[in-house]
Amino acid sequence: MTTFEERERAFENKFSHEQEVLFKIQVRRARLLGLWAAEQMKFGEAEAMAYARSIVDADFEEAGTADIVRRVCADLEQHGIDISRHRVEKEAELLLAVAHDQIVKE
Repeated sequence: MTTFEERERAFENKFSHEQEVLFKIQVRRARLLGLWAAEQMKFGEAEAMAYARSIVDADFEEAGTADIVRRVCADLEQHGIDISRHRVEKEAELLLAVAHDQIVKE
């Protein structure tokens, strides 16, 4: 294998690893946002975990956070919780940083 091929392979491996880490961070953020919303709705532990999993599943509907923010806002409203979309977006942003720190430390 030539030096060029080795470098190319190293870059491909690095890119693949970075994409995997990014995916894990996004999944963790969705789960944390789901747990946060479940806490706002006063769900029990089992119900909160199931809700968090449903938010992770909802995150695969479209790229970005719009899908999970929309879902969480609708669920909060349905449960009579008055939290603005802006607040949910800010919480998702904060939890992205938390998720990043958690994944990097693992």
